[in-house]
Amino acid sequence: MDAARLIEDTRHGLARARAPQEIVAEAWQAQALAEAVGTHLLLYGPQEFETEARGLSEAGGRLRGSLPETARRAGRVRAARLSDVQDQRRVLIGLGALLGEVGIALVGVACSAEVETFYWQCMEVIDAVDESGDRVGGLLRQLEELEQPRSDSAAWPS
Repeated sequence: MDAARLIEDTRHGLARARAPQEIVAEAWQAQALAEAVGTHLLLYGPQEFETEARGLSEAGGRLRGSLPETARRAGRVRAARLSDVQDQRRVLIGLGALLGEVGIALVGVACSAEVETFYWQCMEVIDAVDESGDRVGGLLRQLEELEQPRSDSAAWPS
């Protein structure tokens, strides 16, 4: 499945999430998707993406192994269905927006947390989501540089 579709599915999941644990589970889904997109771009994207794509994959994977119970019960990780990144710009913009929405939702959850351990769990996820968002921004800047027309013959005096 194309990454753009998985991003939309995750955005809808976040919009439907009401309970704090559901929001954290959707944040985990977004991070898993960031990891999958980073890995895909590392393997199939331009060579210039190598450093940032690896960084996105690693940042997205920071939460691996801490799958919330809500996601465990659902029994699936959306990112596992990723098969393609058809439009890199669209996917990166969408992923950046998703990560921003997740960060905002997590701040709300953290502020209302009644248990200190849950608060700190939210803060850890916020930090990971923020790092992923930074990596997405770096990839977008690199993509823009790659798409700029090059005028190699223009600046040579006659």
